[in-house]
Amino acid sequence: LFQQIKAHSPFRTLKDDCCMTEQEAARERTIVGSVLVAGGGVGGVQASLDLADAGYFVYLVERSPVIGGAMAQLDKTFPTNDCSMCILSPKLVECGRHLNIEIIPHSQITGISGEPGNFTVSVLRKPSYVDPAKCVACGACAEKCPSKVSDEFNEGFSQRRAISIPYPQAVPHVYHIDPRYCRYLIKGKCQLCVKVCKAGAINFDMKDEVRELSVGAVILSPGFDEYDAARKYPFGYGRYENVVTSIQFERLLSASGPYEGHVRRPSDKAEPKRVAFIQCVGSRDLQYGNGYCSGVCCMYAVKESIIAKEHASEMDITIFYMDIRAYGKGFDAYYTEARDKHGIRFVPSNVSSVKELPDTRNLLIKYVSEEGRIQEEEFELVVLSVGLEPSRSSRELAAALGIELNQHQFCSSGMLSPLNTSKPGIFVTGLFQGPKDIPETVAQSSGAAGLAAALLSPARKMLVQEKKLPAELDVSQQTPRIGVFVCHCGINIGSVVDVKSVVALARELPNVVYAEENLYSCSQDTQEKIKALIAEHKLNRVVVASCSPRTHEPLFQETIQEAGLNRY
Repeated sequence: LFQQIKAHSPFRTLKDDCCMTEQEAARERTIVGSVLVAGGGVGGVQASLDLADAGYFVYLVERSPVIGGAMAQLDKTFPTNDCSMCILSPKLVECGRHLNIEIIPHSQITGISGEPGNFTVSVLRKPSYVDPAKCVACGACAEKCPSKVSDEFNEGFSQRRAISIPYPQAVPHVYHIDPRYCRYLIKGKCQLCVKVCKAGAINFDMKDEVRELSVGAVILSPGFDEYDAARKYPFGYGRYENVVTSIQFERLLSASGPYEGHVRRPSDKAEPKRVAFIQCVGSRDLQYGNGYCSGVCCMYAVKESIIAKEHASEMDITIFYMDIRAYGKGFDAYYTEARDKHGIRFVPSNVSSVKELPDTRNLLIKYVSEEGRIQEEEFELVVLSVGLEPSRSSRELAAALGIELNQHQFCSSGMLSPLNTSKPGIFVTGLFQGPKDIPETVAQSSGAAGLAAALLSPARKMLVQEKKLPAELDVSQQTPRIGVFVCHCGINIGSVVDVKSVVALARELPNVVYAEENLYSCSQDTQEKIKALIAEHKLNRVVVASCSPRTHEPLFQETIQEAGLNRY
């Protein structure tokens, strides 16, 4: 039996190489100790960190200019109501400065050849027209750029420039030029950004670049598209200004959003008193959408309604639903809390239509009550809980890699092997495998990383670099020189702490030689700023007042260690 298994194995077993080391055996079998991760959302970031920490080099390929995906747009996460960016940002920074992760933005996979353990993957990188090695993210270019366009990150509720960074904590923290709106790339006139960029980072001569990457395995995590709510014509999205999608409502709730966390309706910027959520928009709907359940819509609607009540306790919120699918850990208790503690009203009904009242721009919802009577109710804002769909880019990715899709266009995987694609050596995780929430995506991503690591185990540590830290300064005999960094973090901290007063008080305390307020202390640029200030002011003690040490302490410890201080 052993001989039969060995005969069908793609690699010789270690028994055949008893006189070789693992790395020599890997070279003999042409196993490559690197992995390509396609997709820079939370799943791709988690898989990349797991693999890089385990001794494999990672190419993180992302279509957009930055990593972070849809999680970066969210205000809070259910069922704990933790700040989404507070969870994500340390992972982004860690990913961005990891020696064994190369982030390749503006890129897509165009082809693959080879076999498990030794693939060659073709990657097309589009130009950003900004040299990442020179850009210092000062923002002078965006200030002078004359082209104002709709900001996709804020779901169209604000404007950005043709040259921009999507959000403050973005990684890589480098500006990029959108060729769809740049006046120079469209008309051949402007170049104001070139004139004001003192770093000389703008380069309009950048062209498409094709790279051939040698990797042992591939992990697919390309994310999802939200259902286009305009397809559900009776609900009026795109025609009625005060009908918004759930992801748009996330941006309205967010402290970093267009209204700084104050809930406003788009038509007149007034705070709505009556808000309705309509569930299953695009899900479980063969007429206008998809036949499957998207899995997350019930819980994110409950979360958004709770957060909205925290912003405005007098707000009256109604959720129209077919049934509540609260199947995760703590989810049912979360739903019960929303109903019993926060007074959110749940109406079991499939809404038939939404119509705008011209005089007030309010919305009239028509539905059938539990007693079977046709009812109409007026609301000032309607939120459509849209479902999740496989992204267009994921279908292109599947075609480029030659992997199979299922009847819903998600990646085809087995019931007992959900992380395996139809092609050996290529693994799948996250929303491309099927609808799921963030915790399940993260767990799957670690699983996919484990499968890739097992496949490539003989080549472990062959391609990685060891991080070299500066010699630790001996400050034991020095007078304490303390630097204090207080995080504002939008309303997450700023709504309950008078941050400016804390900073002013800190400056008066003994041995404090520097104190400042940061909007987001965990962002990549602030980490670099802290290291620079340690050197400039000869700081030998650092105090950071920010989010939970459980999630953020390792990030700041590594930062001050890179500046030559003891991590503690």
